[in-house]
Amino acid sequence: MEKVLVSSCLLGEPVRYDGSAALSSHPVLSRWIAEGRVVPFCPEIAAGLPTPRAPMEIASGDGGAVLQGIARVVDPKGHTATEAFIAGAAETVALCQRHGIHVAVLKERSPSCGSHWIYDGTFTGRVVQGQGVVTAALRAAGISVYSEAQWDQAEFFLSNLE
Repeated sequence: MEKVLVSSCLLGEPVRYDGSAALSSHPVLSRWIAEGRVVPFCPEIAAGLPTPRAPMEIASGDGGAVLQGIARVVDPKGHTATEAFIAGAAETVALCQRHGIHVAVLKERSPSCGSHWIYDGTFTGRVVQGQGVVTAALRAAGISVYSEAQWDQAEFFLSNLE
């Protein structure tokens, strides 16, 4: 049975920057949990970042640019957490490789997990198209990444793997 990586916050774990969760009650997720498919993970916690922590955004690009050394992950005061985000991405890829995971459902708009949208690095609430650091690393490793708005698409992809 194929396992699926799921952002811990979507499972109700209070690991987001502000100490909250983003619990999803989607029927696909509920079924995957019942089937024992879900592998929960928070790359920011795995990288040693505390909860709560300052909000972070990617300045001057997206997760792919961070991995290339072009962009940085910063807090509102300009302090960088780029190294921690890269370390969290590496931990995530390693976890997926250990479990043979080919599908991930991650929290949209996160500087780690965003799959289509991230905040623009100005801390003004503006979102732009882009991917987080973890999503970029997972996709580079051949893992399909979906957002919490795409449970059905992720399930369809997963069903084609089995």
